Amino acid sequence: MRTTRAIHAVERLKTRSGNPQFAAISLSGGLFYLVDKSSGADKKVSDPLTLDDFVKFVDAFGPPKPRKASKLDLAFEEQIRKSKGRDET
Repeated sequence: MRTTRAIHAVERLKTRSGNPQFAAISLSGGLFYLVDKSSGADKKVSDPLTLDDFVKFVDAFGPPKPRKASKLDLAFEEQIRKSKGRDET
């Protein structure tokens, strides 16, 4: 069960980054580290971390998750931009 959280974090990273060559390596004592295999060799991306720290590291690594915005959110942001432009003149 513990490795499932680490694997899911790496799967999210693969989706966000578009790089399917990331992998989680499990060590004894419940430690994990991230490797990138895209260059042909295993490039170590992180130091060995506890499960919670590993998941936090992987979630923060790479491009951020795209933000979902509704039509109302976009319209509201546009309205704010227009009102700021009017206030400055």
